[in-house]
Amino acid sequence: MSDLFADAAHERMQELAPLALRLRPRALDEFVGQEQVLGERSALRLAIAEDRVGSAILYGPPGTGKTTLARIVAETTGAAFEELSAVSATVKDVREVLARARERLGGSGQRTILFLDEIHRFNKAQQDALLPAVEEGLVTLIGATTENPYFEVNSALLSRVQIYELQPLGEEELRTIVTRGAKALEAEVTEDVVALVARRAGGDARNALNILELAAQTARAEGVAVDEQHVEDAARKRPLVYDKGGDAHYDFISAFIKSMRGSDPDAAVYYLAAMLEGGEDARFIARRMVVLASEDIGNADPRALLVAVAAAQAVEHVGLPEARLNLAQAAIYLARAPKSNASYVALKEATADVRELGQTRPPDALRDAHYRGAKKLGRGEGYIYPHDDPRGFDAEHLPEPLRGKAYYRPSGQGEESDSD
Repeated sequence: MSDLFADAAHERMQELAPLALRLRPRALDEFVGQEQVLGERSALRLAIAEDRVGSAILYGPPGTGKTTLARIVAETTGAAFEELSAVSATVKDVREVLARARERLGGSGQRTILFLDEIHRFNKAQQDALLPAVEEGLVTLIGATTENPYFEVNSALLSRVQIYELQPLGEEELRTIVTRGAKALEAEVTEDVVALVARRAGGDARNALNILELAAQTARAEGVAVDEQHVEDAARKRPLVYDKGGDAHYDFISAFIKSMRGSDPDAAVYYLAAMLEGGEDARFIARRMVVLASEDIGNADPRALLVAVAAAQAVEHVGLPEARLNLAQAAIYLARAPKSNASYVALKEATADVRELGQTRPPDALRDAHYRGAKKLGRGEGYIYPHDDPRGFDAEHLPEPLRGKAYYRPSGQGEESDSD
C-alpha cells in the first residue's frame, strides 16, 4: 500500500513541480549554452557521451546547468549514481556511500558516480573523507558549487579533479529556453515578451522559467495574453550577481580598481554601484581607493590622496546610504586623474635593495650628531646645510653602495614633471 501511495505522490509531484524542473534537459542535445566546455568534440562532451567522465567540479552561478549536467551523466552512465547534498550530508553519509561503492566494485565490477551538490559547504574533515576514494578511483566525484573552488575546496582534492567553469547564459540562449517554456505552458508570447524575460533573468535559466511561469499564470487568471507588464510584475526581484562573501567580492573590487586605473569613470561607477547594492562594506571600498590614490596616481595629482581620504572619512562620519555620493565623487575623480605609478615603483625597487643589501647605514654626514661624543665618531662631518649653501641640494644622500641609484623617475604625467 505504501508503494502505491509513494508512486501516486511521485506522479503528482511531477505535475506540481516548477516549470524549471519539468523542463530540465535529460540529454546533451537538449542542453543549452556552455559551449566553452560542452562544444562539439570538447573533452567533457565526449567523456559524457562515451560514459568515461572523470572526477570533476562544476563551478558557476545559479541556473547555469551544473545540476542538469550531473543529471545528464546519471541518465547516460552505466555506473551507479549516488547523490548527496553537502548542506545536510555528514561524514557518516559519505562513508556509507563509499562502502556501497566498494561492494558494487567488488561484487559486480560496477563503478559509482557520487554527485555532491554545494560541495563548498563540506568542511575540511568531510572533504578529507573523500580523498582516498577519489584518488583510488573507488568513486567518480562530481561536485557542484556556486563558490570559487580554489577558495573553498582543499588543494589536495582540487589536484584530483578537473574544474569546469560554467558562465551565466547569454540572452540568445535564454530566449531559446523561454521559448521552450512557453510551448510547455501552451502560452502565446510575443518575441518582445521572450526578449524581456531573457533580459530580466540575469543569465539564470531557472530564474527565466520561473518569471515566465508566474507571468503566464497571472495572464491566464486575467484571461489575457502574456504581456510585458506581466513579466515586469513577475520579475520584481532583480538578479544580483554580487556576493560579498564569495568570488564576486574579489572580482568586482578588482574590476573597480582596474577601471579607475584605466581612467574609465563610467565602469568605475558601475562596479561601485554593484558592490554597494550587493552589501559590500563601504569602508573596504574606501580603503582600496586610498591605496589606489598613491599607487596609481601619486604625484601626478597629489590631491587624489586627499580626495580618497576625505571619502573614507565621509564613510565613517556620514555613513550609508548618503556616503554613496561621496564614494561616487571620489571614484570619478580618481578615474579622471592623470596616472603615475612612479612612487609605487620607487618604493618597490628601494625595498628590493634593502632586502638584498640589508639596512645599509647612511653616510656619516647624514647620521645623528646631536649627542655628546658624536663628533668624535665622525657623525655629521661634511654635512652641507642646503638653506645656507645650495650645494647641499646637489649632495649625494644615498649610502655608499647605492650611490647614483635613481628610484624615483617622474612620469611626466599631470603635475609630475620630468624635470622634478
